[in-house]
Amino acid sequence: MADKVLKFGIPKGSLENQTLELMRKSGWRITADPRSYIPATDDATLSCRILRPQEMPRYIADGSLDAGITGSDWIVENNVTLQQVESFIYAKATLTPSRWVLYVRNDSPVKRLEDLQGKRIATELVQFVKRILSERKVAADVEFSWGATEAKVAEGITDAAIDVTETGSSIRANGLRIVEELMTSNPVLVANPAAWADAWKQAKIRQIGILLRGALDAENRVGIKMNVAKENLEKVIALLPSITAPTISHLYPSQALKGVEWLAVETVITEQTVRELFPKLIEAGAVGIVEFPLNKIIG
Repeated sequence: MADKVLKFGIPKGSLENQTLELMRKSGWRITADPRSYIPATDDATLSCRILRPQEMPRYIADGSLDAGITGSDWIVENNVTLQQVESFIYAKATLTPSRWVLYVRNDSPVKRLEDLQGKRIATELVQFVKRILSERKVAADVEFSWGATEAKVAEGITDAAIDVTETGSSIRANGLRIVEELMTSNPVLVANPAAWADAWKQAKIRQIGILLRGALDAENRVGIKMNVAKENLEKVIALLPSITAPTISHLYPSQALKGVEWLAVETVITEQTVRELFPKLIEAGAVGIVEFPLNKIIG
């Protein structure tokens, strides 16, 4: 079993804590020491490394890693071919995909990307931007930005920037205007094509993808169960949202039931519907309502 080890990349930075928490909910205990980039795991067949998402595609492509989680934008920037296994929206990290947008100062005459002819552009996605400019036959100076990109445009250091945003509020707050959206990005689970061709590694990567998806699908959802007299069942069922349909089972008959046929009802609902739903369920005849947390929803 010594050769049965998957080299797996975890993104450093804004997605690191969310990824480690998702891995925990998925069944893996990964302990990251702030002074080390090699986390400890409770799975002898999983060897993790923490790397910047910007670098992850390169190291997966050259086989240094078998698989990992990175942004789809950095795959485009590195211009590498990888096997995409799963695309995620991290519910607690971002409710919408990240957007790479072209922006300028409010007083700029630039109305479209083609107006950047001969201009100076700051961005982290240098290779992607150069390809876009070439495709649209625009000759402009593209320079790598180490940060504070909005300030460079606001202060007139560069004519424009192509930067990542979710809502655009920070851009607007700095007196800047979005001209065009060029790309959207989500966290993705990707694999080295050679690793994907290996049956054992592919099965391990699929396992990670399925359980991570299950953990994400369970976020902001809870399970509920209750008892309902058969005569009230239809009223209760009409109130219940469900992934497929509620599970219904008969209670064991006993003297305490006094000849009334009672049923147990169980389903999954979004957490924010609880406060509205529970009073209605009680009015409809449900009793003994129990709410319980979920770690994963599979399938």
